[in-house]
Amino acid sequence: MEISYTQNFTVQYCFPGNNASCRKQVRSDPAYIFLFIFLSCISVCTVILNLLVIISISHFKQLHTPTNLLILSLAAADLLVGMFVMPVKITQLRDSCWYFGDLACCFSEIINGCLTAASLCNLVLIAVDRYIAVSDPLHYNTKITVCKTSLFIVLAWSISVMYITIFYYFNDHLLQSQVITSCYGECVVIVKDFWVITDVVVCFVAPCSVILILYSIIFNAARQQAKAVRAIRLALKIHSSSHSSEIKAAKTLGLVISVYLTFWITFYVCSLTTSSIAWTVFGWLLYLNSSLNPLLYAIFYPWFRTSVNFIVCCRIFESSSSTFNLLPDHF
Repeated sequence: MEISYTQNFTVQYCFPGNNASCRKQVRSDPAYIFLFIFLSCISVCTVILNLLVIISISHFKQLHTPTNLLILSLAAADLLVGMFVMPVKITQLRDSCWYFGDLACCFSEIINGCLTAASLCNLVLIAVDRYIAVSDPLHYNTKITVCKTSLFIVLAWSISVMYITIFYYFNDHLLQSQVITSCYGECVVIVKDFWVITDVVVCFVAPCSVILILYSIIFNAARQQAKAVRAIRLALKIHSSSHSSEIKAAKTLGLVISVYLTFWITFYVCSLTTSSIAWTVFGWLLYLNSSLNPLLYAIFYPWFRTSVNFIVCCRIFESSSSTFNLLPDHF
């Protein structure tokens, strides 16, 4: 059963034997093929980059610090996005059909929401961790320990699961019997207006405000510390590179904030519209954040480049590899 639509675009049925089946749009245009290949590469890169972060922090004992534990949790969420969420979305984008049933549709959306929420919670925890490290460096080691950080990570994931479960339950998408579709082979989430506003406040306005405020304080504290160090070294007639360090800190924080705002603002602005194309485009921008997180929070760290070198060279299989000193002069 096939209807000719254009030269490179045909419309079929997701389930030809079912009269209530949705129509399947087979996108065979070269531009779509390139898009699918590109998104598939993004998915693979997301998995590889975050897997390298997870292996590095898990294997090398020198990296078992509270901050790196937060990066590990963030990488785990982003890894699952690249491993499960992106491939499913690519399949839907390819022919617009959902082949796995209503129950799988519910669980797919819940997993998607939990992972993005957990990723966002980890970004907030990283901001809090860096704020305490800069504002109270003398007591940081006593205030922030690996045990406390682990508890906060478990709490963050638990809150994410709880919130997403409540979110989909009150939008009638938690149970298979509650799913309402216009045709068979469709997986659509319809969110009530009240929960759209609630989600914008809980998952965007609040965490965005916290991150912006904390990073602003971090930047100001770093700038003041750089000025103090520069004054001391000038008084002692010691040449200093604190000015370049200050600029580098400003650029790093600016990059973190810019990427965060770019992906999350566009997504939540899109949530106020009803355009399916806009949802698809901005939804993928949100998923791309999982690809950039390891770049922003790990690759810029020198220890990551060293650990990746050990992993690629298979030196992690040596008996004493877990005790390697990744940064003997700086760590």
